[in-house]
Amino acid sequence: MRQIADCLEQVPGKPRNAINVYVMGGVIVDAATRHARKRILEAVAGREITAHAVTHAHADHQGASHAICEALGIPFYGPAGEADALESGDMRALVPLNAITRWQLKHWAGPGHPVARRLREGDEVGGFTVLETPGHSPGHVSYWRESDRALVVGDVLFGQHPLTGRPGLHEPPAMFTPDVARNRESIRRLAALEPAVAVFGHGPAHRDPAALTRFAAALPR
Repeated sequence: MRQIADCLEQVPGKPRNAINVYVMGGVIVDAATRHARKRILEAVAGREITAHAVTHAHADHQGASHAICEALGIPFYGPAGEADALESGDMRALVPLNAITRWQLKHWAGPGHPVARRLREGDEVGGFTVLETPGHSPGHVSYWRESDRALVVGDVLFGQHPLTGRPGLHEPPAMFTPDVARNRESIRRLAALEPAVAVFGHGPAHRDPAALTRFAAALPR
């Protein structure tokens, strides 16, 4: 695995940085699609894994959640506002329904799984603090560690262009984001933290807090 910061590693994937999974203080964060089970389990083999958490209940973050929790015998954590959908496996209400998202739900989503812990603002997971950052999904959360200013963003921002894959900061596409204005508020909140390193659901790690500040400042209001 690729080390991003102390106790924060990225699970390998192909294409690289396309749909990211992290290990954060012994907690697997996000689970890509349901086809990612093997790569995740191979990456964490021999490591002490204590739990699995997601940033939000979309098919490319929840897909392998049930499978890895079952395989490793670990509890599942999810945003309080999306826990019911994570348990039922019915996530249609959390994403704008269109041809692409319907395809993702059909081909990428995994079955529901019991949520052992419903995460709220200020909770601690793997040495990081839960931040409620809604917009891309109604209950989206990010994870922040003040001591070294490390931030697990989820999909509040993309770290690469969603079509070309070229690295750079981008808003998540509106076709996947039910509340664009609210997501921009979450972007501004995260930028104000001035993270030394930020990791995304899609794209490589970002280590330029000034660029993030400029990006957030330029967003429409």
